[in-house]
Amino acid sequence: MTDHQEINPRRARDLGMGRPITRRDFFDGVAMTAGVAALGALTGCGVTAGEGPEVIGTERLEVPANVRFPPNLTGLQGNTPQALSVPHAMRDGRFWQYAGTPQPTGENYDLVVVGGGISGVSAAFEWLRHDPDARILILENHDEIGGHARRNEFHPPARKGPLIGYGGSQSLEAPSVWTPEGKDLLKRLGIDVKKFETYFDQKLYTNLGMHDSVMCDRETFTTERLIRYTPGVKAEQWVAQLPIADQAKRDLIRLYTNPPDWFPHLSQAQKEERLAALTYSKFLTDVCKAHPDVERFCRTMSSDEWAYGTDAFGAIDAWGSAEEWLYPGFQGLKLNSDKPSKYNSPSMKKEWDAEDPYIYHFPEGNQALVRMMVGRMIPGFAGATDMNGVTTAAYDYSRLDLPGNRVRFRLSSPVVSAANDGDPGSAKTATVGYYDGHAIKTVRADSVILACWNMVIPYLTPDLPPPQRQALHEAVKIPLLYAMVQLRDWQAWKKTGVHHTRWTGAYWCVSELDYPVSMPGYECPKEPGEPINVHMIAAPCAPGMAPSFGAVAGRHTLIKTEYSWLEYSIRDQLTRLLGDAGFDPAKDIQAITVNRWGHGYAPEYCRPWNTFYPDGPTPAETARKQFGRIAIANSDSVPAAYADAAITAAYRAVAELRA
Repeated sequence: MTDHQEINPRRARDLGMGRPITRRDFFDGVAMTAGVAALGALTGCGVTAGEGPEVIGTERLEVPANVRFPPNLTGLQGNTPQALSVPHAMRDGRFWQYAGTPQPTGENYDLVVVGGGISGVSAAFEWLRHDPDARILILENHDEIGGHARRNEFHPPARKGPLIGYGGSQSLEAPSVWTPEGKDLLKRLGIDVKKFETYFDQKLYTNLGMHDSVMCDRETFTTERLIRYTPGVKAEQWVAQLPIADQAKRDLIRLYTNPPDWFPHLSQAQKEERLAALTYSKFLTDVCKAHPDVERFCRTMSSDEWAYGTDAFGAIDAWGSAEEWLYPGFQGLKLNSDKPSKYNSPSMKKEWDAEDPYIYHFPEGNQALVRMMVGRMIPGFAGATDMNGVTTAAYDYSRLDLPGNRVRFRLSSPVVSAANDGDPGSAKTATVGYYDGHAIKTVRADSVILACWNMVIPYLTPDLPPPQRQALHEAVKIPLLYAMVQLRDWQAWKKTGVHHTRWTGAYWCVSELDYPVSMPGYECPKEPGEPINVHMIAAPCAPGMAPSFGAVAGRHTLIKTEYSWLEYSIRDQLTRLLGDAGFDPAKDIQAITVNRWGHGYAPEYCRPWNTFYPDGPTPAETARKQFGRIAIANSDSVPAAYADAAITAAYRAVAELRA
């Protein structure tokens, strides 16, 4: 734990830290066997003093034998040490000295896909459209299908049936402007997004008098205070309640109500160019000359969507995102909002004219898409593969990797090598090696699609051209944590009058009740006396530097952050938010799952950091080039942290290999 992550023992007892809770803390230790027993200690994810490697469960890094359904796993999930131990050893150059000689399995496939997330599974699904009889193997280093698209499931005693949440890839954002490939996949899966207009209860919380809010927390200001954005409230009313300096209040009201033209002598193009050179924080402090408390109040406005604060978020994209109480200060510039600036990020340009509400959401998030595809490719895995049945279907993970399957999905199998069999210009096959918990095993394929993270690929395929290796290394993912906290009820939320809270400086930047979406056979909680999931977001990217550097620094801190502190901080913040309304963490919190995505969002190109954008060329164009019988598909290759981007990358990789 870092210095600021200390647990007060008395406070911990008050928060119910000693109470038995449904969780498995998989943070400590990695079980390794036989010739690779030393790998765990080499990866920086080794065993905590006084504990043995058996804390993980099974020796093959799989889901424990008594848990046959990975969504039921609680505690720390996602990029856990057991999922990352081999990739980290590869990165550190200390894997092969312990790995032993690769052992051929004798398995031959038409296609091997490395990475079982949305992009990898979409690639396999698209390949089968062209070759329905193809033999395909999907290799995944995590213990669950879907990669970042992960389902969290709870079974509260007071609820009939499970309570389902999402631990990663969240929603079908703005499907009206999805890529053609993304729309094609939705059509093939039979997903009619208009049904969500009925499934998603857009008025549930507001009809109960619950609203958006911001917590001016003690990490940022001397006094902690919750501000509710009630309907019709004026800026002057709620700003007056903020625990900030009087001058900061005057500055903030001016920014919201009547900001001047900060660049009166510049043309629109010149104004956009100025904004493109600034972060939003710098815009507030250097251009608007706002009081420092203003910048502190706004700092986390971008954290949930971009996984870093406004000290790294571009002013040009803040202008493009400005609405109601988000990103004040731009009105006086009188910029033409009919179209985006050429400097706006690609995703912002794409969604500029989209008017889709944020309702296109399965209870399990976008893992629903993965389950629908896997269920159609592997007989017996899914009890239903349609939009209406996927959430409540039964799943049999024992069917994923049967020898008789034409498509096989092999979990907990980190890939360690992918090489063309011969010169890349003339090779007809490629060989892929993976670690099965005991030894390195190899399979052969006519084609290979690397749907894993860009930064991993140079370690798997070291004979790539140097410029391509360098371009792949430049895709530094942004760390992110999604926690699902299952509560006994949400009476305290109702009494407090909020359903979503942004925190100005605490570890978790967002606390919110889960989306009120019901599917056939599945009802979301509609009464405050029912159990519910609370979604919490943390953005560990270190402040004060470019996102890529902040991501690395934040990830180094994150990997040293113990699960016990993460749980403590969750309990602490929820108590601070809801304690006055009778919330008791010892009684009201029934389960916690922390989905740790140290390698989270794909790094989208944006100003002011990527000065080659938008004119190009971009590193992604070099990084995603086909290499013999090996093609690259992942959201990094676009790059964009959206499901349709991952799907588009998959279609492109398939087309390259089949050309």
